[in-house]
Amino acid sequence: MESESPSPDSGTHRTSDPETLTSAIEGLTISSDPLTSKFSSLDDLAHELSSLQDLATRGSWRSILDKVARARSLSLLQKPHDHLTYLSYNVLALVKLRRFAEGLAELDSLEDLDSSQYRYETYPIVYPNRTGSMVPFSLRWLHALIPIKMGERQEGLDRFYELLDFVQSKVKDKQEKNLDVSVDLWKKREVFVINCIMGHHLSNKEFGVCLSLIDNLLSRDFSDPALISKLGYIQMHVGDIEGAKRSFNKIEDMVKEGKSSVSLSEVEIKNLVNRNKALVFLVSKDYLSAVREYEECIERDHTDVVAINNKALCLMYLRDLADSIKVLENALERVPTVALNETVIVNLCSMYELAYVNHSEIKRTLNNWIARVAPDDFDSSCTRI
Repeated sequence: MESESPSPDSGTHRTSDPETLTSAIEGLTISSDPLTSKFSSLDDLAHELSSLQDLATRGSWRSILDKVARARSLSLLQKPHDHLTYLSYNVLALVKLRRFAEGLAELDSLEDLDSSQYRYETYPIVYPNRTGSMVPFSLRWLHALIPIKMGERQEGLDRFYELLDFVQSKVKDKQEKNLDVSVDLWKKREVFVINCIMGHHLSNKEFGVCLSLIDNLLSRDFSDPALISKLGYIQMHVGDIEGAKRSFNKIEDMVKEGKSSVSLSEVEIKNLVNRNKALVFLVSKDYLSAVREYEECIERDHTDVVAINNKALCLMYLRDLADSIKVLENALERVPTVALNETVIVNLCSMYELAYVNHSEIKRTLNNWIARVAPDDFDSSCTRI
């Protein structure tokens, strides 16, 4: 979703859905901000949640399906919120495995997500002194996402906008109650939902809607470099190169003034500045200058897969196929968990096809390696064998 370029390198970051899940329980205590409550481990939040989270982080989605099925068959889920948490992981695993109809069937087994059945106060004995919804935020997100995956784009977009209204009402409610930690979390969720909406509009080249959404966010937070960069990317999509440069320059000025960011580390901000500079060079076809900017990023953070992928593409545009292939192969060898995604593999296979007569054999070797190390949801068809 966080595409940094109109070129084929977009989409090199994989979404971190497990993080969405584990930050999602919305329980409210009467006396204080719920998110300041102390839990010694994830398992205090739900039955064997740490195991589910570990499997999700490793991309072991089939193992998650097995674990959920076992917990259900052995009646290991004793509390109402345990059932919702496990259902969330189950639906996410089905979506990751592109089994959308089964994910939809799981969601259809639920009542309305705002039903009193899914509120803590409905079970005062199980949850004394707790109020609010026990529906994980991730489940609401999946409820909006699945229709789009099933080809019902308008239904999905309507649900995403409903989700945005829900999140914004939560932000307002937490602000009125001075629950600062919760406010920060719900603001992050607001940005996440708007990014999802923008991604769907961008895929249909509805740039005006995207600009409106990002302008609305920036009207409330002028200091978020990630948001300002997104504005620059959209401006580039509509051909406003000078506007994009102004947006990127704002971020560079923030770095020079030593301003920090809540959402990004110091290294991430500096790399963002370099990638933005490189993008401007790339659009003007100054590939050599772009390579230098990406090399700075990689020197600072060898796991910056966007910089790695884009550097390889620039070398390819410079007709240096040997080095472009080497860049991607080295990344896959050094940081496979980061670099192994469909976009990188598509680009590497395209380079093989341009560079070698026997590219089918080389791609088959790559495909065999992918089968051994890739997460369950990796789409191996991207090797085009």
